[in-house]
Amino acid sequence: MRNHPPNTLFVGQNTIFLPTCGSTNNELLERATHSNVAEGTVVITAHQSAGRGQRGNTWEAQPAQNLTFSVLFKPVFLPAARQFELNMAVALACHRLLSAYFPGKAALKWPNDLYYGDQKMGGILIENAVKGTLLAQSVVGIGLNVNQTAFSHPRAVSMRNAARQAFDLEDTLHELLAHLEATYLQLRAGQTDGLRQQYLGALYALGQPKLFRVGEAVREGVIRGVDPTGRLVVDMEGQPHPFGFKEIAFVWE
Repeated sequence: MRNHPPNTLFVGQNTIFLPTCGSTNNELLERATHSNVAEGTVVITAHQSAGRGQRGNTWEAQPAQNLTFSVLFKPVFLPAARQFELNMAVALACHRLLSAYFPGKAALKWPNDLYYGDQKMGGILIENAVKGTLLAQSVVGIGLNVNQTAFSHPRAVSMRNAARQAFDLEDTLHELLAHLEATYLQLRAGQTDGLRQQYLGALYALGQPKLFRVGEAVREGVIRGVDPTGRLVVDMEGQPHPFGFKEIAFVWE
């Protein structure tokens, strides 16, 4: 990293670069727990040895090839019951970045995956702390496959794979931080209806018949949207069913 600040008001103005660490989320949580860390602080590493994904998965990333970082937000204006709105804002920021390079191909796979076509290009892990009925702080971890070209997972893909060219990591980070600040400020200004419509417009497989695993059964369904609490709404046998995290998964052929 060349260590010059992004063109933002506060997101990324304080950036902590670590050559290696276990998890940027853990590192930022630890710092925020023991000191007054400014909102918008970023912890980024060239090599994350114990990165975490959704469903307890690990995050595969070769050193110095991708973006693995975490951002501290303090969304004290947001009720904990509406915390999925923060997910939407963060996911949309990532989608805006990818759509600029891959128009019509970037999508958001519920709840927190970044897709290029039918392949995973990145992921988001948000860890919230609640005070009373409101969010006190949120550590937003983002892993984005940028320049890595080979993956052990057959459904993984990078920006370089898709564009057939390498990307400057710092420039890409700064673009993404600017998008994160913009969508976060939209959320803070109460523009949730607009964010929700944009999120639904970017949702992977919306309106398409797909196979899903629900418990031990495989069922066909059609994604219709996401309810206000963040549950995925899927039509099955003509009836809408809301599903929470870990209650439903795509079946890949």
